[in-house]
Amino acid sequence: MIMTASEHTAKPDRKRSARRKNTAPTIADVAHEAQCSPMTVSRVINGESNVRDGTREQVLNAIHKLNYIPNRAARSLAGGAQLRIALLFDNPSASYLSEFLMGALEEASRRDIHLMVQSCETVPEGEELIRKLIDGGIEGFILPPPLCDDQRVLNQIRTSGGIAVAVGPGRADGSHGAVLIDEFQAAYDMTRHIVGLGHERIGFIVGNPDQVASEQRLDGFRSAMADAGIDVDDALIAQGQFTYRSGMMAAERLLDLEQRPTAIFASNDDMAAAAVAMAHRRHLDVPNDITVCGFDDTELASSIWPELTTIRQPIRAMTAKAVDMIAKAHKVKSRSVRTPTEQMTLPYELIRRNSDAPPSLVSSFTKRANKK
Repeated sequence: MIMTASEHTAKPDRKRSARRKNTAPTIADVAHEAQCSPMTVSRVINGESNVRDGTREQVLNAIHKLNYIPNRAARSLAGGAQLRIALLFDNPSASYLSEFLMGALEEASRRDIHLMVQSCETVPEGEELIRKLIDGGIEGFILPPPLCDDQRVLNQIRTSGGIAVAVGPGRADGSHGAVLIDEFQAAYDMTRHIVGLGHERIGFIVGNPDQVASEQRLDGFRSAMADAGIDVDDALIAQGQFTYRSGMMAAERLLDLEQRPTAIFASNDDMAAAAVAMAHRRHLDVPNDITVCGFDDTELASSIWPELTTIRQPIRAMTAKAVDMIAKAHKVKSRSVRTPTEQMTLPYELIRRNSDAPPSLVSSFTKRANKK
């Protein structure tokens, strides 16, 4: 059903007011009321010092106004200790991280789980950090890449009696669960979509080479090109790091080629947005002169112009499920039963917006001339 602008603005207000009457406020509601991020709310709730006094006061006022109860001390006094989970992250994409945190924070709030959000920039740092967190009472760990790729980290958690759940594909074995999408098939589908528009000379920007997802997305791209009978020129494969800056550098290399690509498929939205910016810098119109597609469908994908055609990865649902898996595993563990391993593959979706189109007549003419 298509809503008019007035209907679109009116209906959510009614739904929101109805929801507030029927359910407890969430950490997202507090963040909206305090006009800050959910991560900042989490820092205030956890008593961390790195929050400005004015912001802290705004959050506390919002908590009081909404009657938000982040930590039920009475439950602890009654003998039911609150489950404590740590979400460790090292992701250079702010848009991805925002979605990642929202899912975990909302699910933890709903279940009255104490969630600690902690930056971890290196694997050795992660080992030391995990040791301290376990000593401090943390029982579960959500591990995104690259931490879920390192066997030492996972072994340390299991040896210490902790519960580890990976978000995304990883190389390490022995986690208590994993939540992911089919990275290979998603990249395959996007590549076939671009080929279906008529593109043959397609550039691909690879993500961080230390992450399994990067390899799987590249394999999906190569496989789709092979199935379409198109040879992949190695010059069209550019290395990135999942960062905007690396996307700029990779796109520049691709657009500097004597025969530039007519389309670029980047391994995440940050690098795709950078490719759009680089194309504009070269006075190329997207998508009339060059198609650009991304991966993840973070907020960035729909906040630039043109909006990105991309793969929608259900990031919030993935981290919410990771919290759910840890809670279930903890319940089983408390009954002295062997904790089962659970793996869930969630569906993805190809979202078509304004950044893709068939090759322009100029590009097609150049391609035919080069073949001669």
